[in-house]
Amino acid sequence: MTTYTLRPYQQEAVERTLQHFRKTTEPAVIVLPTGAGKSLVIAELARLAKGKIMILAHVKELVEQNHEKFIALGREAGIYSAGLKRKQTNYQITFASVQSISRNLDSLIDPYSLLIIDECHRLSEDEDSQYQKTIAHLRSLDPDLRILGLTATPYRLGLGWIYQYHYHGYIRSEDSKPFKFCIYELPLRYMISKGYLTPPRLEDAAIAQYDFSAITPDRFGQLPEKPVNELLTRCKRVTNSICQQIEALSEHRKGVMIFAATVKHAHEVLSYLPSQSSALITGETPPEQRDQLIRDFKSQHIKYLINVSVLTTGFDAPHVDMIAILRPTESVSLYQQIAGRGLRLSPNKTDCLIVDYAGNQFNLFHPEVGTTKPNPDSEPVMVFCPSCEFGNTFWGKKDTDGNVIEHYGRRCQATHLSEQGEPIQCDYRFRFKNCPFCNAENDIAARNCHQCHEAIIDPDDQLKKALQLKDALVMRCAGISIEIKESRVTVIYHDEQGETLQERFDFASPGQRQKFNQLFGRRFQHASKPIQFKKAREVEQLAHHLTSPDFVIARKKGKFWQISERIFDYEGKYRKAHQL
Repeated sequence: MTTYTLRPYQQEAVERTLQHFRKTTEPAVIVLPTGAGKSLVIAELARLAKGKIMILAHVKELVEQNHEKFIALGREAGIYSAGLKRKQTNYQITFASVQSISRNLDSLIDPYSLLIIDECHRLSEDEDSQYQKTIAHLRSLDPDLRILGLTATPYRLGLGWIYQYHYHGYIRSEDSKPFKFCIYELPLRYMISKGYLTPPRLEDAAIAQYDFSAITPDRFGQLPEKPVNELLTRCKRVTNSICQQIEALSEHRKGVMIFAATVKHAHEVLSYLPSQSSALITGETPPEQRDQLIRDFKSQHIKYLINVSVLTTGFDAPHVDMIAILRPTESVSLYQQIAGRGLRLSPNKTDCLIVDYAGNQFNLFHPEVGTTKPNPDSEPVMVFCPSCEFGNTFWGKKDTDGNVIEHYGRRCQATHLSEQGEPIQCDYRFRFKNCPFCNAENDIAARNCHQCHEAIIDPDDQLKKALQLKDALVMRCAGISIEIKESRVTVIYHDEQGETLQERFDFASPGQRQKFNQLFGRRFQHASKPIQFKKAREVEQLAHHLTSPDFVIARKKGKFWQISERIFDYEGKYRKAHQL
């Protein structure tokens, strides 16, 4: 029997779970970095629980790994996994494969009080999925079933966040998610600084890298296999050079994991590495062969283990001290998952070398923003809400002094609790479109006003209609300039070819001053610092901080053009200025 003492953060995670489920049955998630010891958190929760408990995982290796660590503590537990040739339901605690249990739900007749889902970012909202069928069945046995998820990466490309609300007081999604609350989260930097994980040594590839930037990701953020293979076929010399460098860098390393882009690419990488000490695992590798290769790698009979999207989660090989990334990813979460394979502690291991050959340009310690990176120059930036002062994390850009000069956030993510204890999101919007009927601010993608419920004209329809009119001009606005004469402010809109449109606001008129402030004062510094201009000279002094519209629509009035519409924060099918 092995005794164990929880680390402080593990104990805190357990206590947060108990506190949460004493108040509510809403599903909750705990976020701990790879190597943080989720299995001990599971073990302690299982020890404290009074009813039957099921721990679900998506692969048999993780089922077996969690089970082994639990029974080593002197406790009994069953396994339900066809791959492990055991189907036991008579124990208080059962470690199960979701594939096996979902096909045999009729064998579950006793109620379970707690369902723990490991690597819960794989949970789908599809009612016909294996996870949801299992949850529905267990809830039919006990409507008060508590559901706890554990993951290192609570965000999935194409699907978004797996939870709605964070315990630090902010929202991740306005739509319902598999888990309502994140009740505990620990950053990777904390784990490394406290000595709970191995420090990463991040190095840029010293030779030519792959350039996947010309390939358009699909809706899930993944690059289609065909164009990736076509690009890599043209880069055989690059691949050969990369493999030579991997060998040189790993001369004094014990275990090297290589993440390839496609199966074809992985086979090519394998052909360049020493055959006696290299192996490849893909989704097509037969189970028995896969198990043997993993055993050989863990026992260090194999030094180089190449894989294609199969060993990013639930794989425990502490001796790994080098990670080579030869695949692209649009997700900070996936990048952290890959790097995390090499950060577990192991005797005589002082660091883990991580080399990125795919030009992913992610900072390992950056937080997940929750949206696709809009362009290669973007980085996570902190933007404070002018209404509630909450610090939001959005994609954005900084100047050389570290000041935020642009960001892509839409709405403040802060929440506060209602009198009934329900979280309510801050209503401040950084990017918005006004309702033409009641002037309420709505999300830029809204089709109906959230306040008066009237239909809001879609910007694409607005532009299409204007382009069809003979007396209308649509300008793709590249920027604005300001001219001041006494109390009058002239806004000059410039297109890419140097053509201009202009309109004038007389600040001596309260109505015109208010209109200018609605258009430009409210959006001052990308709406992060709204301002009410009182005098024309104030505008002149701060003109460089005014936000330009993306399109300007004007109608012909006699010999002149009169501006009728300004479209800000545009996201649609038409090209904006300076876009390719």
